[in-house]
Amino acid sequence: MFAHLHNHSEYSLLDGLSSVEAMAARAADLGQSALALTDHGVMYGAIDFYSACKRAGIKPIIGMEGYVAPESRLTRNPSDRSPYHMTVLAKNEVGYGNLLKLASKAQLEGFYYHPR
Repeated sequence: MFAHLHNHSEYSLLDGLSSVEAMAARAADLGQSALALTDHGVMYGAIDFYSACKRAGIKPIIGMEGYVAPESRLTRNPSDRSPYHMTVLAKNEVGYGNLLKLASKAQLEGFYYHPR
């Protein structure tokens, strides 16, 4: 069994091209039982991805590739223009809610070149 756990879609900020429908269909064609969505700093495509995977008969794994602020999401340091990434995946509905909170805080409180 194999499942890609690091995929960007058309919803990923500056780093995605694939439609969630095409991703789910291709994973199903390849016989994969699951597929993850980890767009950069956002969760915009999560519901469309979930629906596409369910239609394709594969397990959707919802995640996000977050930008990590070196100190605090509230600091604005010019040397922090290229933050590290961290892939985070939701284990269940509680995890999904936590990812939504992280993505929201990253956009509303931590945005400095990227949602951190």
